[in-house]
Amino acid sequence: MPEITVYEERCHGCGNCVVACPVNAANSPNAWGGKGPEEDDEVVLKVVNGTVTVVNEDLCKACFTCERACPVDAIEVKP
Repeated sequence: MPEITVYEERCHGCGNCVVACPVNAANSPNAWGGKGPEEDDEVVLKVVNGTVTVVNEDLCKACFTCERACPVDAIEVKP
C-alpha cells in the first residue's frame, strides 16, 4: 500500500491534489466537478480546516498525480 505524507507546514489548502486525484474524481462527483468531495468514504484526500488530509490511504493507486498537482511540494507519495 502506498504511503502519503502531507507536509502541513507547506500546505496552504488550495485543493489541487484533491481535485486532481483520479480516485477522488471517479468516486465523488463534487471532486470531479472541481469543488472537492463532501463525503469521506470513497476518496483519498480532502481539505479539512485549510489543510489537505489523507482520508483513505488504502484507496491510493500511487499514480503521483497529487504530488505533481501541488504547487508547494506539500505532498509526497511513496509506493
